[in-house]
Amino acid sequence: MPLPITREESEIMSQHNEDPIVVRVDPDLADLVPGFLENRRKDAADIEIALQQADYETVRIRGHDMKGSGGGYGFDKISDIGRLLEQAAKDSNTDAIQRQLADLLFYLNHLQVNYE
Repeated sequence: MPLPITREESEIMSQHNEDPIVVRVDPDLADLVPGFLENRRKDAADIEIALQQADYETVRIRGHDMKGSGGGYGFDKISDIGRLLEQAAKDSNTDAIQRQLADLLFYLNHLQVNYE
């Protein structure tokens, strides 16, 4: 179930094509991918709460975790977003965190996984 669209996500959507984002994933990971993606949705919710509380350490940890795990599941974009979140949190850069959070939500809400 998609999360509600934020103002930031709406702005990013206007900059992106509305076509699905297709990612090809190894069929051996088919049982693990739904849980992995659900955990990224939980990360997004945690980051949103942490951002409201200026809890940059939580944002940094979530970003670091995404950076390390995304590529292993075939989701390089999640690793990239995680890397940028981690750095933005280290810099206490609220605007950059909001942009990456919106990008993550857009990605998750438009993702189409093909097991090939």
